[in-house]
Amino acid sequence: MSGTKKISSALISVFNKDGLEPLVKKLDSLGVTIYSTGGTENYLKGLGINVVAVESVTSYPSILGGRVKTLHPKVFGGILNRQNNESDVAELADYEIPQIDLVIVDLYPFEKTVASGDTHQNIIEKIDIGGISLIRAAAKNYADVVCLSSMEDYDQLLKILNEKGGETSEDERKMFATKAFNITSHYDTAIFNYFNKDQEISALKISETNGQVLRYGENPHQKGYFYGDFDRMFTKLHGKELSYNNLLDVDAAVNLMNEFKNDDPTFAILKHNNACGLATRNTLANAYKDALAGDPVSAFGGILIANRTIGKDTADEINSLFCEVIIAPSFSEEALEILKSKKNRILLILHDRELAPTTVRTCLNGVLVQDRDNKTDQADDLEVVTKAKPSDKAVADLLFASKICKHTKSNTIVLAKDNQLLSSGTGQTSRVDALNQAIHKAKSFNFDLKDAVMASDAFFPFPDCVEIAGNAGITSVIQPGGSIKDQLSIDYCNEHQMSMVFTGTRHFKH
Repeated sequence: MSGTKKISSALISVFNKDGLEPLVKKLDSLGVTIYSTGGTENYLKGLGINVVAVESVTSYPSILGGRVKTLHPKVFGGILNRQNNESDVAELADYEIPQIDLVIVDLYPFEKTVASGDTHQNIIEKIDIGGISLIRAAAKNYADVVCLSSMEDYDQLLKILNEKGGETSEDERKMFATKAFNITSHYDTAIFNYFNKDQEISALKISETNGQVLRYGENPHQKGYFYGDFDRMFTKLHGKELSYNNLLDVDAAVNLMNEFKNDDPTFAILKHNNACGLATRNTLANAYKDALAGDPVSAFGGILIANRTIGKDTADEINSLFCEVIIAPSFSEEALEILKSKKNRILLILHDRELAPTTVRTCLNGVLVQDRDNKTDQADDLEVVTKAKPSDKAVADLLFASKICKHTKSNTIVLAKDNQLLSSGTGQTSRVDALNQAIHKAKSFNFDLKDAVMASDAFFPFPDCVEIAGNAGITSVIQPGGSIKDQLSIDYCNEHQMSMVFTGTRHFKH
């Protein structure tokens, strides 16, 4: 393969002209012959740059309403020829094909058009044909050709031109080619996913072009990366860089608080993806204090999230706690001044964004994909299966507990009262163990379980859990139902004046 190459000619055809002027003026000053077509040609001429129309090379005009402009052997021959191949060079001369050393092309904004809600026909017209073909050809032939496929790379090429007088190394050309294939593969993925939105073809194609290297993964000996548009969901106001584990906890916090987004002031504290404290109150400061009371020990180093603006009163309460991240829809100026006093404390404003409709995780040598659990248990879903009916207050607590239970690792039991999380048993192999853990934890923080409610993420195969709960003072239970032995639990509740409701929906979280 050849090494250093000098750019003598360029084909430029871009949809977005932003940032192009300094680069093309530099190419012009270096005596580079510039070929162009359509709107780009007119733009370049408007800058006073000499341009050779592609039509004068191909002897064909732009046809089919602009759908075909550059798809011609004289264009692709100029890009794809191998300059160290005598036969290729001879054919260029025989067919009067100009050599092209640089291709600057971007793509029609397909994803933006889809996101705008435009018509299907307009979306189809934004599927680029000529542009993506030119990019692929130039990137394939990086041994001889520079391929510039994004305005984000204009400054980088301009710097190279200024430093080397129009020459590029093979490593530089390969780097630009790699960026180009990143763009084209992402583009094709977006098009496929648009066409396959009803999942008629069982194929998983995921492409994230925004990536960052994290300090490490779950543990210091593991590498970690985040791929996604973090800035679309959050504005980071303060603090250190988020870690792999921070991001997992932030994800859990956002999913949990989505359940309470439109409720009265609610505050949650999470640790290792599970809520260790959560309360809904008349003020956010009170919600924070009662959330913290749920488990002030686990709250150390936790993730905090609120569904309302954090003001000075709440910030004063929070400031004495060591925590990793605080998330809210907004912060008052006084709150920010207080909370920024800890230099490493991460402060995030959560934007109102829809979460992805599916969840994805690696499994064995493949990937598991499922619909996001968007079902939130409502009062209308509840089937009272016992003689005793829960009071209106109990129903409110049952639904409150159910929301938390849905976002807690299975097997789980959640105990709640007065819109406050008293405790939970998380990630246990036995539901009895989960319940015993929750009861022990609640009592260790001096909570009175009399008239508390219990939520379970799955049915009770035996009556042991309701018996243990009843003995602890719990008077109402919410669970999905569905066990062949449901009646045993119902019978126990009836014998001991407990109420129980079925939701009909299981909320396992593994």
